[in-house]
Amino acid sequence: MKSLEILLRPFCKGGVALLFLALLMAACNGKPEKAQSENAAEAEEVNDTTVYGVCGEGTSMHSLEIITDAGDTLVYTLLSQDAETEVETPSDVQGGLMAGDKMAVTGHKTADELVADRVINVTSLLGHWTSIDKNFTIEEGGTVHSAVKAETNPWTSWKILNGSLLLNRDTFCIECLSADSLYLENQNGIFTFKRQK
Repeated sequence: MKSLEILLRPFCKGGVALLFLALLMAACNGKPEKAQSENAAEAEEVNDTTVYGVCGEGTSMHSLEIITDAGDTLVYTLLSQDAETEVETPSDVQGGLMAGDKMAVTGHKTADELVADRVINVTSLLGHWTSIDKNFTIEEGGTVHSAVKAETNPWTSWKILNGSLLLNRDTFCIECLSADSLYLENQNGIFTFKRQK
């Protein structure tokens, strides 16, 4: 009998550990899932690196002066130079540069200057846009109004986030923004819109 106790002792210790683990998991009663869903929601909140402001009168062909919403005046270079090839490439400017227009800028800092990677003229983005199946107005303040009554999932809000346009939960890259055209691209393709007056 004593030899049986000696043989079973390691299993009893492991059994106690397993029993403790089972009780611990039962006590949590699904709480780890809640913590995981909270972490996923936090991960969705992305830090916006976009600088918002008004295009200043010091803006020229190769530089953008922006008076930020915080009141600071920043000057971005609109040419980026590749360190290896020393080739200059222009920044992606959508909607043009007009003094007094609201702008959204993403960029980076080099040793001696700020360089704009993407510039979106928010004033040019505002307005009435149509396509074959969409008819909507982008308004100041983040509101979108749809004129198509039968639309199943109309866009109701918008914002610029890290150089991308968010319409509700749909994220688009602005491929072209001009006086009369808007091309938006996402994983589903390129969507073309025409401005209505």
